This record gives sequence, structure tokens and C-alpha cells, in this order.
Amino acid sequence: MMKYLDHLEEWIITFLMGAATLVIFLSIIHRYAAGFPIPGLQDWLINIRFSWAQELCIYMFVWMAKFGAAYGVRSGIHVGVDVLVNRLPVDWRTKGVMVSIICGTLFTGIIGTLGATFVWENGLHYALFHKLGLATGDIPEGPITPDLEWPTWFIYSAVPLGSYLMCFRFIQVGWRFLKTGQLPHNHHDEAHVEGLEEESIEKSELYPANSDAAAGGTVK
Repeated sequence: MMKYLDHLEEWIITFLMGAATLVIFLSIIHRYAAGFPIPGLQDWLINIRFSWAQELCIYMFVWMAKFGAAYGVRSGIHVGVDVLVNRLPVDWRTKGVMVSIICGTLFTGIIGTLGATFVWENGLHYALFHKLGLATGDIPEGPITPDLEWPTWFIYSAVPLGSYLMCFRFIQVGWRFLKTGQLPHNHHDEAHVEGLEEESIEKSELYPANSDAAAGGTVK
């Protein structure tokens, strides 16, 4: 189960990125092709409604951002050792890292709970009761999106789902840190700036030894 869960973010991000790219590509082709005065084909293309493409891509990028943040926690992008913490004694350094992990866990858990409450009151409550055949009473049905006409609670559910997954990843990182004393480290950091001194960070006991990386080992 965990081996599938450990790749959940990659699968979701890959699917959404591929789908968004395809939708944008088709939308652009449709827009330009509909401008060619080809009898029959032009009328057919004009009748194809693609106004929903931009809205759908916006929603997919929002979902990518939320699950990408969870991936960032798991891969070590959001949990690192800054210059100040790295210069502290090992005991204080460890406490500083744990404080940041705990704060991240609490924050994402609170955001997830607030998001879940909002989604529930924004239409999920009604949709669930309606699906189960229960009396909805005065429960609000909730708004829908302008072009796709999807229930907005479905779109907003990215907030609780992504936040709770981030919270789970923070707990994972914290537990592994307590057991091994090491943090996940992204060795292909896109934020790397040439010339920035990183020797002290790489030698930190919070990260795996450089010999492991030199031997071709992969640290997660």
C-alpha cells in the first residue's frame, strides 16, 4: 500500500500536466483552424465549444500546485536546513528541524480541516445526501462553475485533499527524522544558485553522507 502511496503525487501531477497540455494544444489548434475559410470545416469547428478549456486548465493547475506542495514535503524541498540552523550545535539543530516539521504538520492539518469544512458546506453536504436519497431540507446545493458547470465543491476539494496529504508527508518526514536523524534531500534543486556556499549544508549530520551519493546510492 505504501509503495503506491509514495508515488501518488507523481501520478496525479503527471496526469494533470499531460491533460492540461493536451487541452491547451487542442484549444489553440481549434482557434487557428476555425479562422481558415474552408467551407464546411470552418462551420463545424466554430460550432465546437471550447470556451471551457481555459477554465479547466486553471483548475488543473490549482490541483497540480496543491499536490506538488505535498510532493515537495516528501522530497525535502519544504523541509531543509537553512544556514542559521545548520550552524547551531547538533542538539539545537535537531530541535529546530523538529519544530519546523511540527509547525508544518499543524498548519497543513488546520488548513485541511478548514478546507474540508468549507467544501462540506459549499455543496458536498447536499451532493452526498442527494446521492444517498436522504432528505436535503434547507441544505444549500452550492454554486457551479461558469463554463464547465461543475459543482465548485469538487474544485475546492483540492484544498483539503492536498493539505491533508502535505500533513501526512510532514508526519512521515518527522518520523523518519526521529529514527534516522536524516532529512529527505533534493539533490537536483532547481533553486540552486551557482557560487552559493553549500559545503556546511552538505556536511550536516541531518543529511546522508556524501559517500552514499558518490557510491550511486539514492536517499529518499
